[in-house]
Amino acid sequence: MATSVEAQITGSVWKIEKAAGDEVREGDVIMILESMKMEIPVEAPVSGRLSEIRVAEGQSIDEGAVLAVIG
Repeated sequence: MATSVEAQITGSVWKIEKAAGDEVREGDVIMILESMKMEIPVEAPVSGRLSEIRVAEGQSIDEGAVLAVIG
């Protein structure tokens, strides 16, 4: 079953730490978002294979946007 990784804030994608196809464990940092000069890590909510990254570094995102998919 696939699990979506969603943005907790509105901001931009500062750095992507993992790539599609990587194995991740629950709590691993997948990417870092930036909002109002604060860096917010996005952690894997479950363990599994990162099947998709749906954003690019520098891209603006809205709260609730699907950033990646695990599974």
